[in-house]
Amino acid sequence: MSKIVVIGGTGLIGSKVVRLLTEHGHEAVAASPNTGVDTLTGAGLAAAFAGASTVLDVSNSPSFADADVLAFFTTATGNISRVAAEAGVGHYVALSVVGAARMTDSGYMRAKVEQERLIADSGIPYSIVHATQFFEFVGAIAGSATVGDEVRLSSALIQPMAADDVATAVARTTAGAPTGTITEVAGPEQFTLADFVRTGLTFREDPRPVVVDPEATYFGERLSDDMLLPGEGAQLFETRFADWLPLNPPPAR
Repeated sequence: MSKIVVIGGTGLIGSKVVRLLTEHGHEAVAASPNTGVDTLTGAGLAAAFAGASTVLDVSNSPSFADADVLAFFTTATGNISRVAAEAGVGHYVALSVVGAARMTDSGYMRAKVEQERLIADSGIPYSIVHATQFFEFVGAIAGSATVGDEVRLSSALIQPMAADDVATAVARTTAGAPTGTITEVAGPEQFTLADFVRTGLTFREDPRPVVVDPEATYFGERLSDDMLLPGEGAQLFETRFADWLPLNPPPAR
């Protein structure tokens, strides 16, 4: 089977993808600063890419400040593209976000769109997977939207999914042939953003009230009703939020 280098391979999605690819007989190499690979300096990339057929990037910026996240994705993608081309890598895969191109007020989403552009222009055959928000980040969404003792959120629609399902989608794409396009993946149910977070907080006995606020932003973006939803033809996975919650308790306080 093929050698696949997973940039960000020790993180939430990356570690799951490495396990899935290994179970299916591939040589999956987890590449991250923890394993001696630094995409910002290029250190370790040439050694990691030697003999590789595919590179998958599921890494993320350590800072979400607008300038920092743009610098991270442009620098990392430039280094990955250059070294992958020199190594003869034949498939460049990246994980991005459903609706990223629509969220122009978000510095993070602008950076992800630029990452996608650089990959498409790299000359390496590519595939990009757009996923909806993960169930795992319901707490982070609540935290970012907390004002005083309230969580203030939009009533825009969201169709979130489990990280395990994201990893499955990404692993399938990575093991396949380049598509030269974007594949969207999502969960089976739509919620309003407020209801999604309220359900998660209620299950976890978090007392913060969730208030619908039309002026609330989502990581810097004021949402329209369908901005976070996938389009027709998206691949839908089966894990439901109500089934996921009991199996994924929050970290111990």
